[in-house]
Amino acid sequence: MTYPILITCPREIPPILAREVEALGLTVTAVLPAAVETSGTLEDCMRLNLWLRTAHRVLLRLGSWQVRTVDDMYQAINGIEWHEWIPADGYLSVVSSISTPQIDNTMYANMRCKDAIVDQIRDRKGRRPDSGPDTSQSVVFLYWHDDSLMVYVDTSGQPLSDRGYRMHPAKAPMRETLAAAVILSTRWSPEYPFVNPMCGSGTLGIEAALIATNTAPGSIRRNMGLQHLLPFAASAWQKLRLQALEHVKAPGGKIMCSDIDPRVVRQARENARAAGVRLDIAVADFRDVTPAKSTVEGGEQHGPIIILNPEYGLRLGDERSLRGVYHDIGDLFKQRFKGYTGYVFTGNFALAKEIGLRSSKRMTFWSADVECRLLEFELYEGTRKSYGQPT
Repeated sequence: MTYPILITCPREIPPILAREVEALGLTVTAVLPAAVETSGTLEDCMRLNLWLRTAHRVLLRLGSWQVRTVDDMYQAINGIEWHEWIPADGYLSVVSSISTPQIDNTMYANMRCKDAIVDQIRDRKGRRPDSGPDTSQSVVFLYWHDDSLMVYVDTSGQPLSDRGYRMHPAKAPMRETLAAAVILSTRWSPEYPFVNPMCGSGTLGIEAALIATNTAPGSIRRNMGLQHLLPFAASAWQKLRLQALEHVKAPGGKIMCSDIDPRVVRQARENARAAGVRLDIAVADFRDVTPAKSTVEGGEQHGPIIILNPEYGLRLGDERSLRGVYHDIGDLFKQRFKGYTGYVFTGNFALAKEIGLRSSKRMTFWSADVECRLLEFELYEGTRKSYGQPT
């Protein structure tokens, strides 16, 4: 059976996510500010959870209504055949997005939604699942805005950004889904070198390696919400995972990561091992990094890249101390990385000007609630680039 599917993601990423969905053979029916809509079967949800790099959750919609009161909501949700979806001896969590004048207590709406589900299961099965805040098993998402009510089963459970490899997160880690979206927005393709100084916990390098080896990011996860739904077919899931393994390939260009902190480098190496990828990770100041040699000549659209995610200096007093760092990034680009495309991901636009190079492209992303830019710098060989221009 085919259902509407809502796939959520961070702001500014839906166009990238839409391309991923279409690459899996599904038709995108809508691109929203923080989501993409499509339709498909529960097996399609398996493929989406397994392969999507930039998605947070894959939500399969079971019902849509116009309602006015909490009792209307209860009756609508209670009419779904929940006993065919949620195990009576299982565990249920309800999460929600509520914006309606009919109710001012989200917790109450969640509780009534939960009651509608477990009451229906108890009527059919004679017993009901436990419930609570744990989202590692069956998860239902309640959407109620104005008079519009929709209810979904969350086939991801915990966010897909939680790949399962980050054993040691950095002080301010970039989410895995954001890292993948950033990489997919660059000129890099896997046959070329990928250089990532200031690597922190290694997220950018690991996501690059997953892309380079065509590794399904969901294959690292041991648990998905869909595995706790009654229609889940373990044999179909196992078949998809085995097919994904058959598509893994050898990496192409060298992926080089570095950080000045030996402890952080050790942690990045452990994260890479947990992800099942191999990276060249070294202890080094970013100012001392040198380009990796490439066996493939870069073109206009694709080539080797160097990418940094320096601190943003959002706390009072930090910005002044970081000016020299951003200035030195510009020096590193123009002195050592001609022939590469340089990228800086930052949430501090004033500091970005200290790089001292004119960016050829500026792409907007959001890291939590911080508006960020991915700045692209064309580091031409010869005289095609006029250095010293402001960002």
